[in-house]
Amino acid sequence: MKGAGFFTGLVVGIVATVLLSQWTMSAASKEAGMAPCLPAEMVADYVHSVIQADREFYTTDIVERMQLRGIVFAAENWRETSRLPLPAQFLLESGRLVAQQRNGIRFRLISNWAINKTNRPATDFERAGLTAILIDPDRPHTGVTTEGGRPVFQALYPDKALSQTCVSCHNAHPNSPKKDFKPHDVMGGILLTLPLPH
Repeated sequence: MKGAGFFTGLVVGIVATVLLSQWTMSAASKEAGMAPCLPAEMVADYVHSVIQADREFYTTDIVERMQLRGIVFAAENWRETSRLPLPAQFLLESGRLVAQQRNGIRFRLISNWAINKTNRPATDFERAGLTAILIDPDRPHTGVTTEGGRPVFQALYPDKALSQTCVSCHNAHPNSPKKDFKPHDVMGGILLTLPLPH
């Protein structure tokens, strides 16, 4: 139950950040007599910065610190063993909770070397994006695509190995197709999907 509260708090924080930024822009634009409008790229960057900060904090200040002290460990089967979720599972679970809000915002991890095959690229945009962020890991791969006949903005941000813990886990996992990751390598991407007006 503690884990559910933590994830709920994370989701509330992300949604509150997005709503607060929209409200601030709306209030400012009303004073100026303009309709509020933020470019999709800017919104994606804002949302990604919150996701990335939460993930980095979770990885380095919770998982690594607790494991080094021998207090609690992260495990792939975290629900069954009352352990912490792995950092990748933390992000995926957060993305699942955000998707339940039904506001059209979604995010997940994808990789050409995903341990879980459901996290492999599924579309041409995702495959092209993974290639692009390996070539230029300092910027996201972005574009407008359609889902269910509706336009969406997608941004794929490089997902870099935040710590030696990430690297060791992936390199040692029996289902990992790649066993030579190093700290700060691009391991895949964080795919963010935002609805667009139609």
